[in-house]
Amino acid sequence: MVARKVDLRSDTVTKPTEEMRAAMASAEVDDDVLGYDPTAQRLEKEVARTMGKEAAVFVPSGTMGNLISVLVHCDTRGSEVILGDNSHIHVYENGGISTIGGVHPRTVKNNRDGTMDVDLIEAAIRDPRGALFYPTTRLICLENSHANSGGRCLSVEYTNRVGKLAKKHEVKLHIDGARIFNAATALGVPVDRLVEAADSVSVCVSKGLGAPVGSVIVGSVSFITKARALRKTLGGGMRQIGILCAAALFALKHNVSKLQGDHENAQRLADGLNKIKGIKVDVDSVETNIFFFEILRSANITTMKLCKKLEEHGILVMPDGSSRIRIVIHHQISESDVQYTLSCIQQAIDTFPVEKQNTATTNNA
Repeated sequence: MVARKVDLRSDTVTKPTEEMRAAMASAEVDDDVLGYDPTAQRLEKEVARTMGKEAAVFVPSGTMGNLISVLVHCDTRGSEVILGDNSHIHVYENGGISTIGGVHPRTVKNNRDGTMDVDLIEAAIRDPRGALFYPTTRLICLENSHANSGGRCLSVEYTNRVGKLAKKHEVKLHIDGARIFNAATALGVPVDRLVEAADSVSVCVSKGLGAPVGSVIVGSVSFITKARALRKTLGGGMRQIGILCAAALFALKHNVSKLQGDHENAQRLADGLNKIKGIKVDVDSVETNIFFFEILRSANITTMKLCKKLEEHGILVMPDGSSRIRIVIHHQISESDVQYTLSCIQQAIDTFPVEKQNTATTNNA
């Protein structure tokens, strides 16, 4: 039995603290489907205010939040949404926008920093004159921070450019803001400025913020009215959800301020890993709490072997292919945990000595 556990698989693995559990236990509740849960109302009002939007609705997950948002904006089957080819909605959400909503995804290549070239977004917007043959573009989706790009942040300026483009072509803009507070913290801007151009945003409370369950969708009053109806259709209508919303309120009050420390620990771990022979990290790209590291061929160890070695020491990480591992820091990872992880990875690498480069030259004369 390993005495110490350091879980770096995701920021979704956090456990509610005793204080958060106390807030949940004492939450005032009622039937939210009927619209009477006071704690849910408090949360929704607070998130809408924080994000600078008119209204909000709590949903069980970020996947449902994104699905509902896309379906509200694309309320005619055969509509098209433009989104990144490496975005969470496109890669990890079971194709729900297509299978459930009949919405056609049109992908644009994500750059290494999570953006899509604005010119390419515009080129992907369908000409309305071709509506007899083509799907109708109704929505553009961005993701901030961008998980598959290693938690990279989309700037206010970039988001506003995309928002301006959307208005020019009379389409809507949705932001998958699962880690929008991480992005705002890293960029040093108020979160409402970061989503000002968006018609809707899905904000997750169970990732970096550390609540156990849920996301909140924000938008206009009319948008949220439709979203609330769709939540019921999709089976997301819950009753005494004040218990969950109390945890989210606690997270908003106490855990947003911890995100900067998470980012510093991510940078600290990335810098340390990059000094270990056989491992490579693009340290300049570490902006928030997520990054990837490469295991070089010279390390003489596979991703799975390294993961198994680390698990023996209580360290859990997420393999991402044959030579890459994802690291995600959260508020329950300490600086001591970072140093322990570096020590264990160094030991694991030392178990399989790094191959020496062959510097001998060949005489072809």
